[in-house]
Amino acid sequence: MTQLLIGQSDFRQFRLRNGYYIDKSLFIQEILQIGFETVLLPRPRRFGKTLNLSMLRYFFDKAAPPDEALFQGLAIETSPLFTEHYRRYPVIYLTFKDAKGQDWAECFETIQAVIYQTYHYHRYLLTDLMLSPEERATFEQILAGKAKKGDYGQSLKKLSELLYRYHHEAVVILIDEYDTPIHSGYGHGYYEDIISFMRHFLSGGLKDNACLFKGVLTGILRVAKESIFSGLNNLGVYTLLDKDFSTVFGFTEAEVKALLAYQNRADNYEKVAYWYNGYLFGDTIIYNPWSVLSYVANSDSEPRPYWVNTADTSMIDQLVTNGGQELREELYQLLDGQPIIKPISDNIIMRELNYGTKQLWSFLLFSGYLKVVKRVTNEHYELKITNHEVEIIYRHMVERWFEAKVKYSHLENMLNSLQHGDMRLFERMLRAVVTQVMSYHDLSGEPEKVYHALVLGMLVWLSPYYEIRSNREAGYGRYDMMFRPKDITRQGIILEFKLVDEDEEPKTVLAEAMQQLKMKQYATELQAVGVNSILQIAIVFRGKELWVQSDAIVCN
Repeated sequence: MTQLLIGQSDFRQFRLRNGYYIDKSLFIQEILQIGFETVLLPRPRRFGKTLNLSMLRYFFDKAAPPDEALFQGLAIETSPLFTEHYRRYPVIYLTFKDAKGQDWAECFETIQAVIYQTYHYHRYLLTDLMLSPEERATFEQILAGKAKKGDYGQSLKKLSELLYRYHHEAVVILIDEYDTPIHSGYGHGYYEDIISFMRHFLSGGLKDNACLFKGVLTGILRVAKESIFSGLNNLGVYTLLDKDFSTVFGFTEAEVKALLAYQNRADNYEKVAYWYNGYLFGDTIIYNPWSVLSYVANSDSEPRPYWVNTADTSMIDQLVTNGGQELREELYQLLDGQPIIKPISDNIIMRELNYGTKQLWSFLLFSGYLKVVKRVTNEHYELKITNHEVEIIYRHMVERWFEAKVKYSHLENMLNSLQHGDMRLFERMLRAVVTQVMSYHDLSGEPEKVYHALVLGMLVWLSPYYEIRSNREAGYGRYDMMFRPKDITRQGIILEFKLVDEDEEPKTVLAEAMQQLKMKQYATELQAVGVNSILQIAIVFRGKELWVQSDAIVCN
């Protein structure tokens, strides 16, 4: 019986310790057959990027410990490319997954440590009599941590030249999580410093390098070409929008079913699919591997939010909070299960994330917080929240946003009064919440839409008890908002919103709203699923003023 090795990202250790391995070895063949000299493969975090790059390392690296069992029985072993390329090349392997810091000095120290590791791995080069005194001195200074900053910037290029000269074979360069220090720089104020260094470092090793056989980089995002990859004219970028490499990272449906069957938990597939699938890479549905493995390793049969609990969402929180009312309305629409259509670019310019939302939607998609439903135009995609696990992140964001603006006692009282049908208290508490949250500026333009988004956001707290729907067809029309109880013995709730013009009487508009609720027979959807107690509520408003009227329906 193989064992689950969650968090083990070293391919050799994984195979030697008899870990349960989902065969991704044809990734090697794809890399060899692709026409580009250098390939960038952005994917969300914890989707197996480090393990796959480690596999490439042990396959190509002529200096790696020989162990034929590592690839025994894997699909790549039957490839005609196996014998030609197995353990043929010198390999430079760097992982920047821990290269970060509170300031540029601290981050650069972690980068120095990464470069030291790969120089130390190839320290046998110091025995090469062909090294010039200058080359030997720079090599030794890097090992001692005393090299000049410019030498670190050129270290990738220089090491590849030394390896090529020593082995008489072109070099494979593998760089894992290249953008981790860039994210850290963006978040801690040294973005320009890290961009300048990485541009110098990567272009030295990957641009017009006669010593290079193949270069493979992984990360979460493709940081804008003009910032990092300027001049790399033989760079192939394959994001989660592309069909190439679509099954290399994450688990396919067949792989998840096989894993669950192996663990005698095949009956839990529907739960696993609801919580952890939904990612669309190319045209393939992909499951979150970290969450699936964590779930299988846990004897508890109920899924939990494993992937999201390992995430630092502070940057996403900051971006969404700064996005304004329009962005929050779109988030509420996503939480309602409805798609949004947005322009998407795989070229992320991080310094522009705070200016408008176009870059933000791309950031959320490629980071794994949204999924593509379908392509609408060359640039526009229909997007939805990825799965139930990711939905939890958005709900927590909405909760934090309201908690920062609203007295929790007012919100709690409002929601309790709504569930218990106390309309007098509900109206009073809703008025208090609106006063705390909304400015008159928020109510300009489309105030009905703003109110609708406000109430939907507040009622995120009721989602454990209700399916919250908005703007759906029912009866003879389209209701504004419906709360369909998960326990049909609870009361169902339907809300209708209307704007009161300056020349209108609130009581008249309230009566019209209540009449619409009755005439359109919105309650039929709830009655059809056995909900016998239904509360219909009309909310009309003018600026920050609002009025509420309700009608209870009891079915026999």
